Amino acid sequence: MSLSIQGKTAIVTGAGRGIGLAIARHFVERDANVMFAGADEGALDAALAEWGDDRSQVLKFAGDISEKLAMANMISATLDAFERIDILVNAHRFVKDSDPLDTDPGVLEEMLRQNMVAGLRLSQMVAKRMIRQAQGQTDLVQAGAIVNVSTLAACRPVPAMLGYSIACAAQEQATRGLALALAPHNIRVNGVSFSSVMSHELQCALKEDAGLRDKIIAGTPLGRIAAADELTDTVHYLVSEGARFVTGQIITVDGGRSLADPVAAQVL
Repeated sequence: MSLSIQGKTAIVTGAGRGIGLAIARHFVERDANVMFAGADEGALDAALAEWGDDRSQVLKFAGDISEKLAMANMISATLDAFERIDILVNAHRFVKDSDPLDTDPGVLEEMLRQNMVAGLRLSQMVAKRMIRQAQGQTDLVQAGAIVNVSTLAACRPVPAMLGYSIACAAQEQATRGLALALAPHNIRVNGVSFSSVMSHELQCALKEDAGLRDKIIAGTPLGRIAAADELTDTVHYLVSEGARFVTGQIITVDGGRSLADPVAAQVL
């Protein structure tokens, strides 16, 4: 089983910090060419500074990647630098509180646009390129791999973040639907759902709530919060040839948190 991604070209969105940065860095360390994409140019510059002047494997694109023109420009920049695209990881996430009883339609629409529609649209655009690249190849050669990153909010809704929960659930269904649509082209589409992992958003939340860390650890069977780079091996597997018969799956990386019943833990 080959897990090598050496020489592959990947686009990773949300790569300026947190989960996206951990995934992009992991790919570079495994000798892939990586487009770091995100809205915060300062964060991207800081991320790429790690490689100093030797940036033959890394590139950045700063812009609103929920906009179609920005997506097209990012794809063009990637092709200009690396000539092909083999991997797409939609790790960009937009999290905002919303009133579950009076959700502002604008907030809900923004949650869906940022967390589901943008990733779906980018996946469609990249998939068309992957299909063209694969022309003339044998059926057994992987044409491309796409991974969508979501959270446990998709199946464990958080009332204060109802819009985000809905968007995560929609994203996971889009993953399954796109997997079926692209299977005839030998492009695989999978998802990774995480919780109890040190994302950028969780870091910010822990600074605001001193007791949150203990609550998360208590609700996680493996008894800790994982580092962001503990998620990357799962993403790596899904984009590698080792997962060449895996598509349309949502793999949960949460230390068992989705299995835990906080009420049962107190009663049984």
